[in-house]
Parts: sequence; C-alpha cells; structure tokens
Amino acid sequence: MNIKGSTEIRIKKTSLIMRSRAYRRICSPKFRPFYLTLVLSIIILLLYSNWVTYLTTYEVVKTPNSIAKHSCSFHSLPPKEAHLADLLKQLIIWPKGPDLASFFFLYDTSDPARSSFTILPPNGGRSWHVGDQLEVLIKMYDFYGRPKEFGGDFLLVRLHNPILDAGVAGKVLDHRNGTYSAIFSLLWEGRAEVEVILVHPSEGIVVLEKLTQEQPDRIYFRSLFRQGSVNKSAICNICLNKPHRLCNYSDPITGEPWFCYKPKNISCNARITHSKGGFIQNLQPMEEELFQIGVNLKVPIPASGPAHIQVLKKKDDFYESAFNYFLDYPGEVRNAVSNGPAGYYYLGVWRALDGTTVHQFNTATEISQCLKNKRIHLYGDSTIRQWFEYLNGTLPDLKEFPMESLNQTGPFLALDYTNNILLTFRSHGPPIRFRYVPVSQLRYIANELDRVVGGENTVVIIGIWSHFSTFPVEVYIRRLLNVRKAVVRLLNRAPGTLVIIRTANPKTLTLYESLTNSDWYSLQRDKILRAIFQRVKVKLVDAWEMTVAHHLPHNLHPQPPIIKNMINVILSYICPKGAS
Repeated sequence: MNIKGSTEIRIKKTSLIMRSRAYRRICSPKFRPFYLTLVLSIIILLLYSNWVTYLTTYEVVKTPNSIAKHSCSFHSLPPKEAHLADLLKQLIIWPKGPDLASFFFLYDTSDPARSSFTILPPNGGRSWHVGDQLEVLIKMYDFYGRPKEFGGDFLLVRLHNPILDAGVAGKVLDHRNGTYSAIFSLLWEGRAEVEVILVHPSEGIVVLEKLTQEQPDRIYFRSLFRQGSVNKSAICNICLNKPHRLCNYSDPITGEPWFCYKPKNISCNARITHSKGGFIQNLQPMEEELFQIGVNLKVPIPASGPAHIQVLKKKDDFYESAFNYFLDYPGEVRNAVSNGPAGYYYLGVWRALDGTTVHQFNTATEISQCLKNKRIHLYGDSTIRQWFEYLNGTLPDLKEFPMESLNQTGPFLALDYTNNILLTFRSHGPPIRFRYVPVSQLRYIANELDRVVGGENTVVIIGIWSHFSTFPVEVYIRRLLNVRKAVVRLLNRAPGTLVIIRTANPKTLTLYESLTNSDWYSLQRDKILRAIFQRVKVKLVDAWEMTVAHHLPHNLHPQPPIIKNMINVILSYICPKGAS
C-alpha cells in the first residue's frame, strides 16, 4: 500500500511539473503576437456584428425570382395618418364584382360588343338646350347576350362634336345591377355625340384588386453596388421579405421606406445607381383573357338607337331658376350632376368651369412675358418632365444649362437671362421606374420643397402618380401626406408662392400596362390626390378630364394639342390677366 501511495504522489508531482512547463511555454514572449492578433480579431468581429445589426439585416435565404411571398408593412403609418388613410380609402371603394373561381369562362364576363347605351329623352319630352343635362342609360351583357346582374365595370364616357372640336367628360353612376347612368352637361349649341368606352370588365377589376394585395412587388427594382473593381446588383423595393440581409435606405426625414438586398461582401454604402429591375407576371388560368385589346380592353360600347342629339341655344333664364333646376332627377343622379365637369373643349380650346379664365398664350413672346422674373420649379414623374420639355422647346431665349443629366431622369435647369426666367425639373424619389438614376439624384419632393425659398415670383408644380400604381394605396397616401405637409410649410413661410398640382390621366392600355399602370389604378389614386389637397391653397390642372374630353387617343404622355391647353391653364394661373 505504501509503495502504491508513493507512486501516485510521484505521478501527481510529475503532472504538475509538466503543466507548469507547458504554461511557461504558452506564456513565452514568442507567442504574445499570436494572442494579440487573436484578441484583435475577436474585437473586429464584434464591431462588424454591431455594424451589420445597425443596417437592420435579416438572416434567411432568398429564393431566386421570388421576391416576396407575403404582404409587407405597406400599411405602417402613424396613428393619426392611419386614421386619415382609412377615411381616404372609403372614397375609392369599388362596387363588388364577381368571385372568380380558379377557372372561369370568358363568355360569362362583360362583352362591350353585346352591351349597349340608350339616350334617354329630355325632361318633359321637350328638346335639349345649352345648360341642360343629358342622361344615358348603359346596359351590360355577357358574351352569351345575357344581362349582367352586378356592377363594377369601369367605363369612361364623353360627349363631343368633331366639327366644332368640342368635348366634355361625363360622370358614370353604377347602379350595381348591370346598368349604369352617364350624365353629361350640355355646353355648346349643335350636334353632340355620345361615346361610351369599356375600359375593364368588372371581372378584370377583381383581378387588378387581387394583384395589388397579393403581388405588390410584381414590378421590382435594382441597384448597382461598386466596391473597388467589384460590381454587384441587388433587388430593391419599398418592402422586401426577410430572406436575406437588407440595406435600409429609408429617408430619415420623411420616413419613406426603401430597401435593397445586401450584396455579399459589399458595403451598403457602395450603392451607386437605381433602375427598374423587371416585371413578374403571375396570372391564374383565364385571367389574361380579361385584358384583350379589341375584345374587352378599352373597347367602345355601341348605341341601341341614336348616338347623338341636337342641342339648341340656351333657354330663357326663367326656366333655369333654382326652383325647377334638376327637379326631375333622382337623388343619386342629382348629386353627380351638381358636381359637374371641370371644363370642356370648344374649337380645340379648353374652357374651365371653376371660375378660371383660361387665356391663350399662342406665341413665345406672350409666354416669356408671363414668366418674366419667375422661378418655376417642377417636381414629379415624366408627365411633369413633359411640361419642362414643352416650355424649353417653345421659348427660344430659354437655354438649358448642361448638367450632364440623363434625358429621362434629369435634373434639368434652363435659364432665360434676358427675361430673368428660371425653369427647373427634378424627378421624385423611389419608387420610380426609370431605367437608370444615380442614387445621388434620388430626392423626395417633400425634402426638396423644404429647400424652396418661395415668394410671389415662385411657382411650384407637382405631379406624382404613375409610378405608385402597383402598390397598395397606403404607399401613395403616405407619399402625398408628406408632400402636403411640405406644401403647407412652404405656404406658411412664403404665402405668395403659387403651387400647382397635376392630376393623373388615362392612357393607352395593353396587357402589361393593365397589370402595372391601369387607368383604374390611376383613377383610384387621382381621387386620393384630390381629397388630400382639397383644403390646401393650391391650383389644379385636371389632366384626367382634359384627356378624356379630347378626341385624341389616350396616352401616358398626352399629345401636343392637349399639352398646349394644359400649359395655357398653368400660365393663366400665373398670369390671370393674360399675357399683358
């Protein structure tokens, strides 16, 4: 036993001696650089981890060609603005259409060729006079010739006279039983022809609503990142699912959200460009047939009888007195009539009905005289850029300053030194579907307005609508509320500033345009825009009615005769007494 115990003691001593020698070797000065490097590596790793967290990144795998599978936080607004958004959404509630099964027959949907409209007789069976209202009954049928029993079709109506180059947009009332009333103001003497267009059948509207809710990212965007000699691109959008690390480019002032997937091994600060990435079309079987050119996409509806009337001169004032005006119209129709059109064309000239006298500025000299000593700042999309291009091309003394900007995106600046005119254009911030924009030129309108000094010689023109059509309407509401607050701040500090807002307008539609930029999407956002700026001291250019009322085909960028009339409206706001 003593021998065994003695042996165990010697083994323990030997073990302690070996550990002591190993410890001294590890702590030897020649190993100190290794330990210092290890400690520094751990510190750097911790700092990098904190930096990544700062960039609000998520850790899940991104699947190719599947940018988003579920709804993002498009609806995130402060409580007060969220309540306002709920009220605004009540303005655009559309009559409920049919519940589409995964497979349905085109022949069960609205057919413009079998549908028809009928001009109803005037009140009391007498003739029509200038100042009266014309009512037209529209009946919708399917491809089998069966009457539709529900509403929800999107119709545009117009009254016009090709010889007089006259036209006015009408109002459509959906009775939600397959019939509609179109109401027109009779504003000129002579022939007046009715035109009714089916833009989308009710079944197509159901598809458009579903796309906005389920596929708000069907148009996506890309950014180029460059770090040294390495170039990588990444998908960007207002909202991205969490399958990958994200770079957060949300605006710190307005809170407008914008994100990009973070390229591997490249800093978020290395982003240099923004561009439209592409379009993902994901329709169910048969849904594509609801958007066929010449079949059910912007197709005229024929008349069941005469398609025109003869309008006589204005009646005696006695017959227009308040006690019998609109007397025979039911309540719903009467409300629509009382709203009335914004204006009408006569001899190709737009005549406003809001009290504005629209002067004609037919020469460059007249336009320059009106704009003398003015600073005109245009902000928005390509429909606003079109106005910059018109003025820049019309005024010979207006010289564009070379800013090395891209033709599509700007920014642009033009000067007329003789008349002291400054004209600028800047596009709005993302989402914007231009093919290439340097990130240094991505600016939000609200922030730009806060940099405007303003005053009696300053004109601000804003148009923002087309690039928001694929997103839920909350995204557009957020943007307009930010712009509205900036406009109010501008008018508070410089009350003499003239602010002009451009509305949306209808356009030529294809399958792609219908799914991404339909007139129905534009109409919904147009109603939102008008409501948000209703009580702000701004002027409106009603591009919607100015396009619908004109005989030229609808176009995202209206043709020159329409643009000339729009410019005359703007100049009449700037110079209410005309060129003199």
